[in-house]
Amino acid sequence: MPRDSIKHHRRSTRLEGYDYSQPGAYFVTICVHHHHFLLGNVVNGKVRLNEYGNVVQTSWEWLNKNYTYVDLDEWTVMPNHLHGIIIILGNANNLISLRRGGSRTAPTCNSNRKPLGRLIGAFKTVSTKRINQIRGTPGARVWQRNYYDRIIRNNSELNKLRRYILDNPLKWELDEYHPLRRG
Repeated sequence: MPRDSIKHHRRSTRLEGYDYSQPGAYFVTICVHHHHFLLGNVVNGKVRLNEYGNVVQTSWEWLNKNYTYVDLDEWTVMPNHLHGIIIILGNANNLISLRRGGSRTAPTCNSNRKPLGRLIGAFKTVSTKRINQIRGTPGARVWQRNYYDRIIRNNSELNKLRRYILDNPLKWELDEYHPLRRG
């Protein structure tokens, strides 16, 4: 069979049939391409972002500023990944009442909302362009193709994920990609 007629079928990690633009809380992990330590360092359990890590932080906050229906809960930038909780605002989800800071509300109509995947794509695009401008590497990959997500279904799960994010820098040496764990 000719190579150009072969279709690549990648397995999606998204919940089939779920509307990712609807109000709710979502835990995401976004990894740097090849898990490179591009964004900084962890020293004594505290993240020390470098210039690229600061770009990632600013780009993550950009989501909250540019999309009125998006709120950012706990999040952290690590040397080779980002963990965050994104809340898509609306009136119908009781998790929304737990979001941090401000009292913004958004329409419940999903027609003009980007679903979670497109929000992550916007973040990746903005941060990649800025990092590549600094590095002088136009078109270079910064992020892995996909991302991990989890739909947060209740307050208990939300609080556990907040704790996980807050504790992540303290557990950096246990990360499977940490230099001391890679043989």
